Amino acid sequence: MNDRLIALFTDTTVFGISILNVLVALCVALLTFLVARAAISFLLRRVRRWSEHDGALSQVLAKVLSGTSNSLLFLASLLVGLSMLDLPERWLTRVSSLWFVVAALQIGLWANRAIGLGLSRYFARHNATGLNQGSALATLSAWGARVLLWSVVLLAMLSNLGVNITAFVASLGVGGIAVALAVQNILGDLFASLSIAVDKPFEVGDFIVIGPLAGTVEHVGLKTTRIRSLGGEQIVMANASMISSTIQNYKRLQERRIVFEFGLSYDTPTEAVKKAPAIVEEAIKDQQQVRFDRAHLRGFGKEALEFECVYIVKDPGYNLYMDIQQAINFRLLERFSTVGAKFAVPVRAIKVTALPEEANRLREGREERGLRGA
Repeated sequence: MNDRLIALFTDTTVFGISILNVLVALCVALLTFLVARAAISFLLRRVRRWSEHDGALSQVLAKVLSGTSNSLLFLASLLVGLSMLDLPERWLTRVSSLWFVVAALQIGLWANRAIGLGLSRYFARHNATGLNQGSALATLSAWGARVLLWSVVLLAMLSNLGVNITAFVASLGVGGIAVALAVQNILGDLFASLSIAVDKPFEVGDFIVIGPLAGTVEHVGLKTTRIRSLGGEQIVMANASMISSTIQNYKRLQERRIVFEFGLSYDTPTEAVKKAPAIVEEAIKDQQQVRFDRAHLRGFGKEALEFECVYIVKDPGYNLYMDIQQAINFRLLERFSTVGAKFAVPVRAIKVTALPEEANRLREGREERGLRGA
């Protein structure tokens, strides 16, 4: 009975392979899957235990290993079992190609998860304000890295399977150029958003001025940036247009340098004119959060003695600056009135050579003299 059973397993064939050989291959495949799964679980536990005491690298490694595909692991185990079979030469070549496909797919899955985790940690670490100002860069970077990764994996698998990828790559290049020309405006805005995210000329919450437009940045998107103006309306501007313009960012203003001018009339006494710079200096130094710089009689204008004064406001707030300037103006009005200094008032002089009646008499006189001479 035993000899007959052994003969049944050894003599009966399936596609030219004995049943005994098939059973051995299945057992080897199952054993390989169990051993591989246990090894990965053991390694994953060790890495997780390591990540509790170490930095972010071990945490990323643990999450990458947890992304191991059981389907691909089982397929790899089946390939190990197939290697135990007496396969024809042409089938052995295909099995070796499948080995590369399985390995490439699993490496691609690990790399894909590593890219996602690495980029998310990088942008979370550099996003200090918590307003997600780097969302455009994060999205485009992750998308671009994943497209590049899977393109390389796909081309490598096709090449290993015997497909000529030269013409395929060339056609992709031509198609990419055509698509880029068709959507060049959109691509320009996309790359402009990358430039904004990397160079950071402004961030969400900054008050900026671009030409005649001024407002607070509300959102930086892939194609447009939205600004809330002082009037309350929302301004939507293309990223490429913003990058090509000069941007004034007042949010990053640390100190405000103020230059203001005034003029004294020429009939102001000389002694009062000489006291004017000291009065200005005193008025400025009496204010809080202000640093005096200079005050000078700049020159002699057509209508006034021109003074130029400079001071620094240590706080960038615009309302604070206006309050300080108003207080300085009130103090100058009070002090100049006590010393007899007079602010210049624009005056236009009109020179009249003759009144209309006198001009008519002169004309009539010239006409009479002309008639006498005739």
